[in-house]
Amino acid sequence: MSTISLRLSDAENQLLQSYVSANRLNLSSFIRDVVFEKIEDDMGLDESRILRARELLKKEKTYDHEEVWKELGV
Repeated sequence: MSTISLRLSDAENQLLQSYVSANRLNLSSFIRDVVFEKIEDDMGLDESRILRARELLKKEKTYDHEEVWKELGV
């Protein structure tokens, strides 16, 4: 298992400590969950972009190799 250090200002640390204490959370679990939720959200956005791009590609005119060679005069 790995350990990651996180630098916070005193005010940020106090806010974080107050939040996890008030919500009866484990600090490590809370930070880990937040980080992985962010990653999942970002990956979801990328999936949406990929799906949108695929749909746009379906609307694009495609050319087979014979059409390309003809267009290039080969």
